[in-house]
Amino acid sequence: MARSLSDWSGDTDLWVYGYGSLIWNPEFDHAEQRLGILRGHHRSLCLWSRVNRGTPEKPGLVFGLDRGGSCRGMAFRIRSQIVPQAFEALWRREMSTGAYHPRWLRCDTEHGPVKALAFVIDRSGSGYVKGLPDSETLEIVSRAQGRYGPCLDYVVQTHEALCLAGIRDGRLARLADRLQERIQAPSSRQSFTLKT
Repeated sequence: MARSLSDWSGDTDLWVYGYGSLIWNPEFDHAEQRLGILRGHHRSLCLWSRVNRGTPEKPGLVFGLDRGGSCRGMAFRIRSQIVPQAFEALWRREMSTGAYHPRWLRCDTEHGPVKALAFVIDRSGSGYVKGLPDSETLEIVSRAQGRYGPCLDYVVQTHEALCLAGIRDGRLARLADRLQERIQAPSSRQSFTLKT
């Protein structure tokens, strides 16, 4: 964390980029939020979750920023006065397993570009998973549950938050539709329920 903040002057606001649960549950005070596009990375269910949204026996999947493409998400501005406290809380949340590389990346917003801290997946880490077929992703997300609840809820809440913000993610939308179909199927009604 200290290394990531080493170039910070101490008296300027900083930006953080959210692409998954940070959009609907940032857990830090922010003075402003803007829709933003990161180029060179895309949102992907590419990280095993063995505690928060799954277990070691039945891991779930959570989002990471993976290489290639682009990603529409949300940039949050943190006031300089609370940067140390906000970053400490953010660090505990995002870096507890070492699954991400913190990177300062250009984020294009409607009011111009900002340099934002983004958490990019560590492709060499043991939690990284690449290229799962959609059918396997659907099965994993449907069955996994961890400390923070069902993986299904996490994925659907992220999809709904993106929709509310006017962000279209085609692959996530298709997955959410298939999850809804599965939930509404008579044989699945007892197994899966969505939080609203």
